[in-house]
Amino acid sequence: MFEGLSDRFQGVVRRMQGLHKLSEDNVAEALREARLALLEADVNVAVVKDFIAEAKEQALGAATIAGVHPGQQMIKIVHDKMVDILGGDTAKLALAERGPTVILMTGLQGSGKTTTTVKLARLLQKQGRRPLLVSADVYRPAAIAQLKTLGGQADVPVMDTHAGMDPVDIAKKALDALSAAGANTLLVDTAGRLHIDGEMMAELRAMRDALNPDEILFVADSMTGQDAVTTAKAFQDQVGMTGVVLTKLDGDTRGGAALSIKKITGAPVKFVGVGEKIDQIEPFHPQRVAGRILGMGDVLTLVEKAQENIDQKQAQAQAVKMLNADFNLGDFLEQLRMIKSMGPLDQLMKMIPGLGAQLKSADLDPDELTRVEAIISSMTLKERAQPGIINTSRKRRIARGSGMDVVEVNRMLKNFQKTRKMMKNFGKLAKGARGQNPLAGLGLGH
Repeated sequence: MFEGLSDRFQGVVRRMQGLHKLSEDNVAEALREARLALLEADVNVAVVKDFIAEAKEQALGAATIAGVHPGQQMIKIVHDKMVDILGGDTAKLALAERGPTVILMTGLQGSGKTTTTVKLARLLQKQGRRPLLVSADVYRPAAIAQLKTLGGQADVPVMDTHAGMDPVDIAKKALDALSAAGANTLLVDTAGRLHIDGEMMAELRAMRDALNPDEILFVADSMTGQDAVTTAKAFQDQVGMTGVVLTKLDGDTRGGAALSIKKITGAPVKFVGVGEKIDQIEPFHPQRVAGRILGMGDVLTLVEKAQENIDQKQAQAQAVKMLNADFNLGDFLEQLRMIKSMGPLDQLMKMIPGLGAQLKSADLDPDELTRVEAIISSMTLKERAQPGIINTSRKRRIARGSGMDVVEVNRMLKNFQKTRKMMKNFGKLAKGARGQNPLAGLGLGH
């Protein structure tokens, strides 16, 4: 997410750290680099102009804070302005307190609107809502079929519609179908076009009036940059919207749409699509995204991923084993699978403050976990429990079974032994601090 922008801004941050005072010249120089980084990321020119002007005014007018390095003060100003253009506070869905919640999904064809509708329904389902999906795209039969297929994969009910129906009638019937389906949240997937036209906007306004939705979400393809912002502004002016969902932020996007859309349209980004799978959608947190862009990490998102994907009791049991140095390769395999369930390793590492810049020079192989998993999976249960019995002939068999070289098997075993030795020493320190419970020494046990 925002790889190019993050690379450039981390260079800007390093220069700012060297500022020993905030003068007009050095502030202007630092912000000149920030301006270039934003323009290269395809951020709207007017947004960039306001960002630089406001940051400069605040930096030159700021009183020196006792105990705070001027460079750090400048970084704080830039961070706060970045949060501001990204939308400020996290914008949540307006869920109805009484009665059903109705969400109207809009956007151009090809933006990922149908897939996003199902992703959002799945996310709401995980949060305890009971969603019902309906397609009002009567111009593209494939869209109706796609919604049914994806809805089935997500285990979310889909109301039957067909190409001969009127979209406004579909909207009215969907409202009636909510109670029969036992649902409390309606998500309506509307028709898209390759471009904005009067007929499309008139139809959306009629559906909006029939549904009186709690949310009108505009789905924008972040890969299209400023085109997405321009289209969103037209939708806002002609139909209205309460929020934006940006798709394909996991791709080669420069980030200009995310950094421009709130300032231009007034509508906040509420969700972002970060992959093609049904569960790869996330709430948009301006504070966290600003931290990622400036190389400050994103620990909160990392913790949330861990809580969502890792069984806490299992993780605690594994931690006790590690600190007591009695964990084996079978336990190690479980830990690897826990980490893999959270997402790509390189993306997880970038969420840890200070590691983002180091990863640029590190030889981090994203497939390393997969290779280690293949090696351990090729071992017998006895070998996993007792790594010491793995002799030369066993190593050759394991290498053949995993499709690896014996050298790789040796390296994995050596690294495992180093890790176990390190954790054994760490466990001794923890025990000394808090009796015999190693987790208590870390403030984790009870």
